[in-house]
Formats: sequence, structure tokens, C-alpha cells
Amino acid sequence: MNVGIDAIHFYSSNYFMDLRTLAGVRNVDPDKYTVGIGQEKMAIPPPDEDIITMAASAAHPLIERDGKDNIELLLFATESGIDQSKAGGIFVHGLLDLPARCRVVELKEACYSGTAALQLACSAVARNPKTRALVIAADVARYELASPGEPTQGCGAVAMLVTANPRILAIDPEVGLFTSDVMDFWRPNYRDQAVVDGKYSTRVYLQALQDCWKQYCEESGRGFSDIHRFCYHLPFTRIAEKAHERLARASGVTVTPEQIAQQVGISLDYNKIMGNSYAASLYVGLCCLLDNEMEDLSAKRIGLFSYGSGCVAEYFSGVVQSGYRDRLLTDSHHVLLENRTELTYRQYEDIYNLAFPTDGGGHTFSRYRTGGYRLAGVKDHKRLYEAVL
Repeated sequence: MNVGIDAIHFYSSNYFMDLRTLAGVRNVDPDKYTVGIGQEKMAIPPPDEDIITMAASAAHPLIERDGKDNIELLLFATESGIDQSKAGGIFVHGLLDLPARCRVVELKEACYSGTAALQLACSAVARNPKTRALVIAADVARYELASPGEPTQGCGAVAMLVTANPRILAIDPEVGLFTSDVMDFWRPNYRDQAVVDGKYSTRVYLQALQDCWKQYCEESGRGFSDIHRFCYHLPFTRIAEKAHERLARASGVTVTPEQIAQQVGISLDYNKIMGNSYAASLYVGLCCLLDNEMEDLSAKRIGLFSYGSGCVAEYFSGVVQSGYRDRLLTDSHHVLLENRTELTYRQYEDIYNLAFPTDGGGHTFSRYRTGGYRLAGVKDHKRLYEAVL
């Protein structure tokens, strides 16, 4: 029996800023962003959009199409948590009106938590194949203004239904794992913005990839040529190209720029115009590959590398299922990305500086363009969400 991804859909903000605009304000060459890190735009959440609204908007089309019966597990992966106690997934559970017979847990380990959720969901479904699991990864990447991380900002959420006999991607059981206590990226409770040592984080990322790949190959008996397409965690798209070169070299393979573009490039296009979505970014890349690869990927194996700073990493793979295109929501993704509203720098800075109220009083938030759900306000320290479908 196979277990894996039976449905997948992502959501991001309806607002973005072009990085050429940011480059002009910061007085830097736009190529530093568009070529150096491979980013073109960054998605910006309005004041009434957060990880909960994005998560619910990502999951809604799956629930609407496939129903909510037998969903007995909701795993919510994020490093942008909104409460020290209550799992963000509980809010999503309520907004989607999921069955009461359902375990709901929030998972955190930087950008790796989406993969942890997926693998835990696969184990749960394998134990009881009659059930389904809903995995959602949602995050907002936020750095200080004018910091090196600023142009990599973004936001997004990916929802996946995990089932037995999946119709999109059957997850292979073999994995390679790596954990090391490092401080390459972190966000203390008292800060809204992340702290990152970018160059060090890239070195750790690449070392973790090499160690995970070696284990994966030993566990599976597979090698570089057994993987048809490759997806990588994407803090910025240029790192995927560096990672693929490292992976090929570790496998004794030489890859040309044309081969890198074929094996990796198609998975990068959404991230280029969304920016980093932390726990969701690997799966935004997977969506991008499945949506836009012209070749039929049926029966082809996709390799996936997940990295979370701090750090935990995993290399795993899955086999694309016959008829997978019938399960994709490609049009929804394209419509979202093609119909976003561009912000000026001043609009971006105004949204950035708008602090979330912490006085416990009653506050109502203005309505912006969102998906089917929005953060309407806060009262008595309670966030108030509403459906606007």
C-alpha cells in the first residue's frame, strides 16, 4: 500500500512589491536581487491576513472538492505562531468546519516543520488507511527593513491531503536525516523579525544536504540518475542551483546549466515572485513543478530536500502517480499569482510598520483583498476570524 499526497493547493497574499522598486529605494543594483539571489517579487500580507487565514484559504479548495469526511488529523506547521499555547490549526479547524473527531497539533522546527508534518501524516494514515490527514504549512517571512534578508521576504501556505493510495505523489519510505545544534537563523519570542547569519546558514544547508543525500542513497540503493526532477527548500531560488551542483558533485556527476534548468528550474518560478514562505516553500516548489512541467511525470521519481535552520534536514522522494494532472489545481494558482495588486514602497513600509495591537482592547481591522478568510480584529486578547467566501 502506498501513502502520500492525494491533493495539494497553495495560497499567498494578493499583494506584492517588485524588488526592482526596493532596489531603487535601497540604492542597489537590481541584479543583486534578480540575479544574485534569484528573486523578482515578494508577497506582502495585509493587516487582516496572517498564517491562519492563508492556511484556511490554501485548504478550502481541497475540502470543497474532496469533502471533510475521515479527516482525523490536522497537522499545522509554522514558525510564525500566533499563540504560545493554542495551536494555530485549531483556528483553521473551526474555519473549515472539520469533524470534531480530529487530532490537531502545531509543529515547529523552522522551515523543516512542513516535512515533519507530512511524514507524521503518512505514518498515521499507514496505521489506519481508512482515514485522511490534512497537512498545512503556513508562514510569513519577515526581516528588518534594509537588512540583507529583506529582499527574501514573502508569505504563503500549502495544504496537502495525505491518504492511502494517493493520486498525486506516493512518498517513498527511505529517507536521509540530519540534525545539528547551530545558530544560523532564529527568532526569539521577544522579536517580530528573524535573526539570520546568511552565509553561515547557506554553508550549513549545503552540508546538511550532502549528509542527508548520502544516507538516502545508502537506505534506498538509488543514485542521482534515479531521480527525474529535484525540489529544494527555497529561502531564495539561487540556493537551489547551488544545492543541485553540490548534490551532483557529491554523486560524481557533472551537470551543465541547461541540465540544472531542466532538473530544477521549473520548480523555482512561483518562489521567484512570492519570496520565502519558510515551512511552505519546498511544497510551493513542488506545486510549481507539477503545475508547469510540460513532460508527463507519471511514474517518475521526484527528489525533495527539506531544511530547517537550527537545524534539521531531510532528503526523501516520491513517485508521481498516473493521472496526477486531474488532481492539480493549476488554474487556481495561476489566477492568484496573475491578479495580485502591486504595492509602492510607501505602501509596503506602512503595512510593515503597522504593529499588531497588544493592549487586549477591542480593535477592528480594515478589509483588504484576501482569500476566503480574514482576520477581522481582536478583542480581549482573542483574534477574531471571519469567512468572506
